[in-house]
Amino acid sequence: MLDINQEQHSNMSTDKVADTEQCKKTILYLHGFLSSNQSAKAVETINYVKEHHSDIDIIAPLLPSRPDEVVKLLNVLLKQYRTSLIGFIGSSLGGYFATWCAAQTSKPAVLINPAVKPYALLDDYMGWHQNPYTKDEFEVTADFKQKIKSLEVESVAELKILALLQTKDETLDYKEAEAKFAANELEVIEGGNHAFEHYSDYLPQIIKFLNSSTC
Repeated sequence: MLDINQEQHSNMSTDKVADTEQCKKTILYLHGFLSSNQSAKAVETINYVKEHHSDIDIIAPLLPSRPDEVVKLLNVLLKQYRTSLIGFIGSSLGGYFATWCAAQTSKPAVLINPAVKPYALLDDYMGWHQNPYTKDEFEVTADFKQKIKSLEVESVAELKILALLQTKDETLDYKEAEAKFAANELEVIEGGNHAFEHYSDYLPQIIKFLNSSTC
């Protein structure tokens, strides 16, 4: 027979488990062009959150190479995690996708050296490519560029966005992102590179920005 104290303890334990499940939060990490969910920043993010934020899951999907497939996947993920999703982290082209996700959901996003108009840069990438991580082969065409352009968010002033930019980005002109996100939270760091030097030092700030909701 279960005595009152045991029953109370059992109920408290059940309630605690229920509360933990209810409070579980999800952040989507979106990698960049010709990258993968095994990139250094993705792995650093996952490991940091596992160590310091047990109430948060980092979902880092392997994004398809083709933009129409990216949209399909993102729509599935936004639906799947709609009750636990608290925000997005996006690097480079992933920052462009994260901005689109933020506009779709009204959730916050942290952008790491984000691409602002990636479709304009693709003229230099026309033709066939192979993702160095996945070995997937794909062709950048005019249609590919147009599908990327269709995801552009023209007005970002009302979105909750933190953009982290490094001035020595050798791939993207940081001034484009500085202008695009001037009305949002913006941090311009002198030096660095496109991969974003010392990324791990910014993870506490990044997670704090996204983890503003309470259970």
